[in-house]
Amino acid sequence: MTPGHAGAWPLAILLAALAMLGPFSVDAYLPAFHDIGREFDVAPLAVQQTLSSFLFAYAFMMLWHGALSDALGRRPIVIVGLGVYAIATLGCAIAGNIETLWLFRALQGICAGSGMVVGRAIVRDRFRGAEAQRVMSQITLVFGIAPAIAPVLGGVLLNAFGWRYIFWVLLALVIALLTWSAKSLPETLPAARRQSLHPRELWRSYVNVLRNRDFLLLAIIPALNFAAFFLYIASAPSFLIDLLGVSSYGFAWLFIPMIGGIMIGAFASGRAAGRVSAARTMGVGYLIMFAGAMTQLAVAWFVAPVVPWHVLPIMIYTVGSAIVAPSATLLLLDLFPTTRGMASSLQGFVHFVLAAVIAGTIAPFLAQSLKGLAVGMAGFTVLSVILWALYRRRRRVTPARVQIS
Repeated sequence: MTPGHAGAWPLAILLAALAMLGPFSVDAYLPAFHDIGREFDVAPLAVQQTLSSFLFAYAFMMLWHGALSDALGRRPIVIVGLGVYAIATLGCAIAGNIETLWLFRALQGICAGSGMVVGRAIVRDRFRGAEAQRVMSQITLVFGIAPAIAPVLGGVLLNAFGWRYIFWVLLALVIALLTWSAKSLPETLPAARRQSLHPRELWRSYVNVLRNRDFLLLAIIPALNFAAFFLYIASAPSFLIDLLGVSSYGFAWLFIPMIGGIMIGAFASGRAAGRVSAARTMGVGYLIMFAGAMTQLAVAWFVAPVVPWHVLPIMIYTVGSAIVAPSATLLLLDLFPTTRGMASSLQGFVHFVLAAVIAGTIAPFLAQSLKGLAVGMAGFTVLSVILWALYRRRRRVTPARVQIS
């Protein structure tokens, strides 16, 4: 299949739709935080824990989605995951108290990441070189639609029907995805290439991955980049409603520019594939991210709390983050050609453990002020730059030599 072949798009769209489930599960119900707290008569922190419980479960199961797909095949893991997610979503829609909502949100989290983890492995199973980067960028491009639509749709459903309808719509979405996957998702891992599920073999494989310092650096780098703007996602109710004064319909002010930036960055990454080295591509991405973070600091200190000025720097940042992510992910997966699913799992685990910590602890603290959020974004960016410099030093290469092959 050639890089520009239209045949790559149907698979990219399906894999993107599967990856959308996680962000849709987070972003769609953010506008409902105040209403959920009011109905269950609980503090905002208790409602925030519905997000943390989802993210911790999501991160924990990412340790297993990939390993299971390496042993049992890619397709069964996705199909079973979607089925369990549907049951969990029904539980969220009919929850009678906050504790029940915590439970079913955690069950959602256990299953929601299977499509993202297994999808990355499917891309590397089927595609090579610059073509893999293009397909990964196509997935990011389509995937970006969900976080842009989800909070807007959530706000409309909340105001028209109440917060429970958000989960009824999620249930309809997952049933549609399950039907589509059952019909069209290919199996890309032949039986001859599957790995053992014996505990000793699994332990050896996990240790092999985690002892690789290049893996740790390449897993943490995109996680930090994501964390820098996830601060604003996790704090969206406070950031938009309390600090910027928009209504529950106004979540589009944050999410549409943010996801627009991701789609622009993904498109640029796809265009650069095969023409520009991975290191040079990532260097450009870092320059854009740094510009966005520094602009956000200046805006937080010197500009009145109004949109769009406090949102535009986030859009700039996400352009750079989306340029960096595909190259970093492919460099990571290429470290372990026989256990890509496990490597993808561990990358996702690092990514979402950090997101869960942010949602449950750091974001509520920083969301008390625009300056706090801006400092958080800048801090995560600086840490990511330092780790990328360490990776480059370890590899002892020049930009011209670092290629995705």
